[in-house]
Amino acid sequence: MNNSGKNLYNPYFSHIYIENDVKTHPKTREILSQFPNARHIFINHYKDIFNRGHQNYSLQKTTPNLILAQKKQPYVYEGAPVCQDFGNQHFYYSSSVMNCYYDCEYCYLQGMYPSANLVIFVNLEDIFNEVENLLKSYPVYLCISYDTDLLALENKLGYVKEWHKFVGTHPDLTIELRTKSANYHALNNLEPLNNFILAWTLTPDSIQKNCEHHTPALDERLKCIKQAMAKGFSVRLCFDPMIYQKHWKLLYEDMINTVFSGISADKIKDVSLGVFRVSHEYMKQMRKQRPNSIIIQYPYENDNGVCHYGKQVSQEMISYTYNLVKGFIPEKNIYVWKETQ
Repeated sequence: MNNSGKNLYNPYFSHIYIENDVKTHPKTREILSQFPNARHIFINHYKDIFNRGHQNYSLQKTTPNLILAQKKQPYVYEGAPVCQDFGNQHFYYSSSVMNCYYDCEYCYLQGMYPSANLVIFVNLEDIFNEVENLLKSYPVYLCISYDTDLLALENKLGYVKEWHKFVGTHPDLTIELRTKSANYHALNNLEPLNNFILAWTLTPDSIQKNCEHHTPALDERLKCIKQAMAKGFSVRLCFDPMIYQKHWKLLYEDMINTVFSGISADKIKDVSLGVFRVSHEYMKQMRKQRPNSIIIQYPYENDNGVCHYGKQVSQEMISYTYNLVKGFIPEKNIYVWKETQ
């Protein structure tokens, strides 16, 4: 796999657990063919492996395995309050993969899941059917890459291509593909669609290097963004989550100037701004997993079950960054997450 120079070979995915019910599924065979040296272990249910007790998430991140499974209902979920809906009334998300190849210190997945192994649901057709049922009632805005990074995995899974094909035949469906990947090769053979949004999360260089392990550097992401824009894709930029640390103003000002000096701002669909926030229940687990992380051990405020920096710090970060971004992007195209959402 070639996504920013990181490969998904041994010790990554050296073992693949396969639910008995999906061992003959065409997608299972297709995925297994991508890992010819992996050991196959058949199981009854993915939770037998994924939900085992006393797992060490951080340790598993160094050598994660794959679990191929059948997704059961619900296939789609209503969007969470901590996520931005970009003005869409019917906001949903779907998880065709659980867990991510990347290892960002602030990622909520380590608080949400007991395991760092990746679960791949092979029955995309059932998810598609559920989305079609929703579309019978109203237009749908669907985020498909919250609990993983599908573009980073595309060379092995092909799920971006499948979703792109699906949304191309459903004009009342809008899909957002959130990513930190620089895997433009996977996009090159896809046709741009107005209802298929590529959304890149961007962070300052020092935060990426120290906290977003295995991810492409900012300049690699920007190169991929420029290529996608040149082809005509609808591109969203996400300065979200913003991470508070010493000299944060300098870091974010430098990053934003770098971003808009290298790409055409008038071709950007919109921009998302938001400070780091996470469920208090997830945070408790995250702190157990990363006792030495400055980001995770920060004394966050807990408001209604959501941990964040507090009103003063949050407003200062948003206001400062907003004023920088509006120098390049029309204010009507800047979306801000607020604590009251």
